[in-house]
Amino acid sequence: MPHDLVITNGTIVDGTGAPGRPADLAVDGDRITRIAAPGRLGAAKQTIDAEGKTVTPGFVDLHSHLDAQIGWDPLMSSSCWHGVTSVVMGNCGMTFAPVRPGGASVLAHAMESVEDIPASCILDGLPWNWESYGEYLDVIDAMPKGINTGGYVGDVALRTYVIGDAACDPDYVATDDELTAMAHEVETAMEAGALGYSISRSLAHRVPDGRWVPGTWAPPSEFFRIAEPLGRLGRGVLECAPRYNEVDGSTSRAEEEVGWIAELSRTLGRPFTFNLMQMRSLGDHYRRVLDLAADANRHGAQLRPQTTPRGIGILFSLAANTPLDNLPSWAPFAALDFAGRLSALRDGSLRSALIADGLRTDQSSFDRMYLMTPDTGAHYHYSDADSMGAQARSAGISPIELYLDVLLATDGAAVVNWPVLNEDFDAIAELLASPVTIMGLADAGAHATQIMDASQPTFFLSHWVRDQGAMSLEEGVRRLTSDTANFVGYRDRGVVREGAYADLNVIDLDAMWLPIPEIVHDFPGAAPRFVQRANGIDHTVVNGQPFLDHGEHTGAVAGRLLRSTD
Repeated sequence: MPHDLVITNGTIVDGTGAPGRPADLAVDGDRITRIAAPGRLGAAKQTIDAEGKTVTPGFVDLHSHLDAQIGWDPLMSSSCWHGVTSVVMGNCGMTFAPVRPGGASVLAHAMESVEDIPASCILDGLPWNWESYGEYLDVIDAMPKGINTGGYVGDVALRTYVIGDAACDPDYVATDDELTAMAHEVETAMEAGALGYSISRSLAHRVPDGRWVPGTWAPPSEFFRIAEPLGRLGRGVLECAPRYNEVDGSTSRAEEEVGWIAELSRTLGRPFTFNLMQMRSLGDHYRRVLDLAADANRHGAQLRPQTTPRGIGILFSLAANTPLDNLPSWAPFAALDFAGRLSALRDGSLRSALIADGLRTDQSSFDRMYLMTPDTGAHYHYSDADSMGAQARSAGISPIELYLDVLLATDGAAVVNWPVLNEDFDAIAELLASPVTIMGLADAGAHATQIMDASQPTFFLSHWVRDQGAMSLEEGVRRLTSDTANFVGYRDRGVVREGAYADLNVIDLDAMWLPIPEIVHDFPGAAPRFVQRANGIDHTVVNGQPFLDHGEHTGAVAGRLLRSTD
């Protein structure tokens, strides 16, 4: 009988770090059924010719916030365009369950405040017909999905469910009964298939009234009580957005934060991943965290600081937020749509007024902002000479004049990137070289009009593997596949081997290239968001079904809910 699908003539890089090898592979149903020398597999109902290309496992993204978007976007874009076939939701303590009847608005507005996903979209785009985390998973299970997903149960939702509004008070200490109730919710969530338990401690995470989200100031002893079921059940991952700094923003508390994280991992015998980036305000704190994590692992912990291969930057587009927004002469035009804004900018009088306004403001921030245009594509590795400030000085004009010139030359398509975390690529190289770090922080689904980092896999492979030679292709693919899949407990995924699920990519490493992010209006109510596509990821297969062909959806929605109980 012919195989359902055969991928021929490619070089298989199997996700384990083993050397790539020429081979064909066959898929029947949702599994890889045979891998053989080229030309040995016989007939197939469908064939993908991977001549000159690399066949890899589908990429596994540990850090998404697609919890809302999954309700209206089965593709879970932009992740899907970058070879991601499995994601993890519920990071940073931000989840939509458990929730009291009538409590949807509280969680939706908290998510908007923390992750810049419009609350109106969340409320309109999800059915909110659950209370427990298990019921939430059942609803997600029934939704059409282009890629696979699983999720953590989040501390923010737990505390809101059990304690209520008082959980946001910085001096609130949970009672014994409340801790018992939250631990019970974690246990029932784990029994229903939650991947683990996530926490927010970041001082950047606040609810709409300005208070920090629940759990930010909780004594770490509370997390030991709440997470206890993970140790007893012997499964599940811990995840956290840590609090590395004091309220003043520049005083590091890395030792204290990593200390309780390590002790919780040791106590429960469970792996723990937490965000780690270079931060200008904290100097080289990331090195201290790497050292602390490595030392903790030598003493029984299982810590994997989670990092990203490029700077995390705020984006500006004429179709959304712009560097003009604080200029008085722009105010009458700020409410216009993209076409109206572009038309207004072609008016010479407005141009002159904006330039004059710009000269009356502090322009130093433009020394950390960088332009991206459609013809050059998305670049993220900069020198000082690349900044808007430096380019403006070189041209003898102001940064605002430079910005306006580039906007008009690109018909408004140019995007400004303002890196705010992981600005230093030497620091990123150190983070990626560390044996304790793990790939993550793509933040897919979050920061709709602020950030677009879901393209992380494409940048990682094209910049660090191909252009910089920082590691082999085999090691780069391992970082994106089996390393992340094994960590979170996604069984038989992240590898190309007989019997594994057929989550696959066919990539053209030489052709990998990132177009610039663009604003689209495809959220509920036509709300805007940034998206970013990719060149060089030719085919993506999910659970045996061809899903994307050169970035175009085939119509298949073979993704699944992945439970820890599977």
